[in-house]
Amino acid sequence: MNLTTQRRPICELSDDLISQIAAGEVVERPASVVRELVDNAVDAGARQITVRLQAGGVRLIAVEDDGFGIPRGELPVALRRHATSKIASLADLESVGTMGFRGEALAAICSISDMRVASRVLDSGHAWQLDGRTGELSAAARTTGTTVEVRELFYATPARRKFLKTDATELAHCIEAVRRQAMVRPDVGFAVWHDGKLVEQWHACTGLALQDQRLRHVLGSQFFEQSVAVDHTSAAIRDDGTPLIRVWGRAGLPDAARARADQQFAYVNGRFVRDKVIGHAARSAYQDVLHGHRQPVYALYVDIAPARVDVNVHPTKIEVRFRDSREVHSAVRHAVESALALPRSALQSSAGLPPAAAIIEHLGAFGALNRPVAQLTYAQAAPVFVANTNRGVSDVEAMWPRPQPQLQPPSSQPEVADALQTWRLGRAIAQLQGIYILAENAQGLVVVDMHAAHERVVYERLKAQMDTARIQSQPLLIPATFAASPLEVATAESACETLALLGLDITPFSSKTLAVRAVPTSLAHGDAVQLARSVLAELALHEASTVVQRAQNEILSTMACHGAVRANRSLTVDEMNALLRQMEATERSDQCNHGRPTWRQVSIKELDALFMRGR
Repeated sequence: MNLTTQRRPICELSDDLISQIAAGEVVERPASVVRELVDNAVDAGARQITVRLQAGGVRLIAVEDDGFGIPRGELPVALRRHATSKIASLADLESVGTMGFRGEALAAICSISDMRVASRVLDSGHAWQLDGRTGELSAAARTTGTTVEVRELFYATPARRKFLKTDATELAHCIEAVRRQAMVRPDVGFAVWHDGKLVEQWHACTGLALQDQRLRHVLGSQFFEQSVAVDHTSAAIRDDGTPLIRVWGRAGLPDAARARADQQFAYVNGRFVRDKVIGHAARSAYQDVLHGHRQPVYALYVDIAPARVDVNVHPTKIEVRFRDSREVHSAVRHAVESALALPRSALQSSAGLPPAAAIIEHLGAFGALNRPVAQLTYAQAAPVFVANTNRGVSDVEAMWPRPQPQLQPPSSQPEVADALQTWRLGRAIAQLQGIYILAENAQGLVVVDMHAAHERVVYERLKAQMDTARIQSQPLLIPATFAASPLEVATAESACETLALLGLDITPFSSKTLAVRAVPTSLAHGDAVQLARSVLAELALHEASTVVQRAQNEILSTMACHGAVRANRSLTVDEMNALLRQMEATERSDQCNHGRPTWRQVSIKELDALFMRGR
């Protein structure tokens, strides 16, 4: 290691070096340039944006738009550092409504490339072109709008150029940058050319439901068909009468989850962001319906008062900071949860059909479920569901006698047809291997995992009952101690009441050690230290009510699993029909508590294909 033995004098850096340092923050790869130039085009009111690339954007990046254009006198100013038309005061900075505002991008790009800007305003006879290296202005030909050409990116900083990937990789990143902008501006057309070939194009959408049209075009019809609409507004309103926060977009169904988080798009006031608050809120909304470590897919748009979000956090403008992150977290989670709560069978319902809840009132089956769980206390509910496995099904049914069935299978063809149309999960026709229920509906065959389905029904009812109850705890014979960080110790001391609600007793053993003295009864055989660490970490990051709800739901999920009807139990047709009707009326009934699907539809067309009918 070379150490400086003599003191160096403090001096000002040259403008060129300052610009190149700034470029290192703003421009990471060609896609960074594309993002900045497309943002400027959108801010300029463009309705058509064309991106032309060569060698993945290293040799050439040209962005053409049909926006307002830049007057001749402002062109030289546009390439200076900290020159912008977006803001003019601190008040403007605190309520930014445009994509760009820092005034650094063009100057930074110009310092590491050969750059030219050609622009024409509406009332000008011709366009003017500015050479970024020489500052020379010359007449040019083009219609109203602006063209920015960036050639030989990183020629002035060859070391940075060595870190770039292959042309195909850089091209993919450039397309992704345009795609992210296209997803939020359906009224603007986008086209991407590479080496003279059109590689992507999204036409401007017209008519109604512009955003839905654009999402279909960008993410594909499969995403649209396997997602549900999200639209939630906060109760608080702004001075102009609009909601303080609105969350809208589409959230993918649990079945569409992926192994990677590469289909998660979040926008704040039209700006694509990577935000931990939104990401955690969306993920937590899926916690009851997602299997394992699968990642949900979604395109969520958060509209919030500009003064309540700080976009001046990072030079790339891809990070934001909220004034009240908890209200944003709560709004996003509630929006996605509400969208996912409605079962798909209910989404298919037709107007005028009787709701499933009304049908359930006339059904008598599944012993315990005939008595609303919300009317039971925690002490009454817990032993019953645990007894289902410890004492046998017959003992549980004896505690809650089964009423006489009220539903009779339709006997005539018209009645059968009416039943198939009314009941979205169909009419039970058989039980397979004591595991699956086979039902017939208007689309074909429905296969239901009866244990998974019943587990969800019990779980949702237990959650409704336990909203305000305290989780029972069990003291440990020997307290489990562990070395804790200062943050964990502080959290344990400040959140002792919240921990007690969760059935946990965590107290300081010394200045650097915590002792777990009690854990929830249902988790008594688990790892007490790991449980304590995870809960303390959640409490340190998020509001206490959210952590309490999540831990409580985990315990109730375990209870519901024990209380659900087990495999290999023979059910009558009335019992099977009762479960189907309860599924239609229960939130999130498409997945069990562990995220596994509870039912699958097999259409007549699919059945015909199996037997090669019509060929």
